[in-house]
This record gives sequence, C-alpha cells and structure tokens, in this order.
Amino acid sequence: MKWRDHGILLSARQHGETSAIIEVFTESHGRHAGIVRGGVSRRIAPILQPGAQLDLEWRARLEDHLGTFQVEPMRSRAAAAMSGRLALAGLNAVCALLSVSLPEREAHPRLYGHSERLLDLLGQDEIWPLAYLNWEKALLEEVGFGLDLTACAVTGATEGLIYVSPRTGRAVSAEGAGDWAARLLPLPPCLRGEGEAPDAEVALALGTTGYFLDHHVAAGLGDRALPAARARLVELLARRG
Repeated sequence: MKWRDHGILLSARQHGETSAIIEVFTESHGRHAGIVRGGVSRRIAPILQPGAQLDLEWRARLEDHLGTFQVEPMRSRAAAAMSGRLALAGLNAVCALLSVSLPEREAHPRLYGHSERLLDLLGQDEIWPLAYLNWEKALLEEVGFGLDLTACAVTGATEGLIYVSPRTGRAVSAEGAGDWAARLLPLPPCLRGEGEAPDAEVALALGTTGYFLDHHVAAGLGDRALPAARARLVELLARRG
C-alpha cells in the first residue's frame, strides 16, 4: 500500500530510540498516523513541528497497518506561531481540535483547505480570532452538525435573532424564545457574520460552537473531551476583550 499527499502536522511523539509517530491532516487521506524513521534526528526533528506543511509519502504492507512516512518540508509555521501568545494558543487549539474531532482516514478536502488558510493567518492577531470562529463553524458543518442561523426556528423571523437552540442548532429570536430563553445558547452578531467581532464577543460565540463540538462531535467519537488547548484559547480571547 502506498500513497502521496500533502498535509498539516498535528502532533509528533518519540517512538523507540530513533523514530517518531506523527499524526497529520492530509487533503485526500484525512487524519492519518504513521512512523517516521529517524524522526528524532537533528535533521528531521526540526521539521516535525505542529502546524508544519509537509509533503508525505505513506507506505504499509496492508491498508490497516500503521505504516511509515517519508516527509519533506513544504513550509514551516514555527516563526508565525511564536510571534505571540494568541498565535501559539491558536495553533495548539487547531491541531488538537482536528485530532479529536475527525475520524481517522476520512477525507475532508474542503475543511483541509479552510484549515490551511487559517494557519497561514497565524500572527495576524486583528483578524485571526474571527477567522478561527468561522473555521469552527466550518468544522461543525463538515462533520454533520452545521448551525442554521438564518431564521428563527419558532417564528421564522430573520430579525432579532439572539439565541441558538442547543437541541437543533437553529437560531431563535427573543420573541420565539419565550419562557425557554434561559435554556438557550447565546447568538452574538459575529456568529452570524455581523458586527466588528471584538475578542470578548468571539469568545462568547466560541462558547456556543463549543457546546456543539462537545455534545455532538467529541461525544460521538468515543466520549472524548474537548482538548484543553481550545479552552486556553477561549480564555485568552476573553481576557483580551
């Protein structure tokens, strides 16, 4: 078995004395793991940094084997990731969330393209938080839990939408919420693509997307919890205001 693809490095860990096991998110083969022989050497280890764009060749005797990777660097995002706390927290959150949210070896080319564009914005702190929120919405849609924020699920109104139903993921207006308002999730303007999207508002919106990631995506993949890296990013955005 053999294929060649390009992908984003999500994680790397030492395997034995000289090798590393890496997990990558590839365009055509999804989230995929494999062994890199000599992966802890001084030549290869600097390449295997989270967020790195890699050219990959995977080989295995059988399709369900772990297999081995040959890797070549396409571009590093290490400098961008180290440009500030937000960039580093953002990179860690994206890599960790992709790792926990996607089934293994299932292609998601549209999400892959969105993820690549998001990571290329690392270090641009003024626009990155909103870009990240839009990426989380895309992730939910890709795995089958997209939000419908176009009209009130109760009244059909397209104005005054301030809540999201935790059951259906549909928008709800103040009028439609009635006595159920306390049980609904907030719908900040930035979640609908409106307004200036200050960091505190983006953090509030991430509380809503996080609910669906936690209750539908992570839980559906073996009751895995959302990664702590995402919580750290949300906390940082809330503090930045």
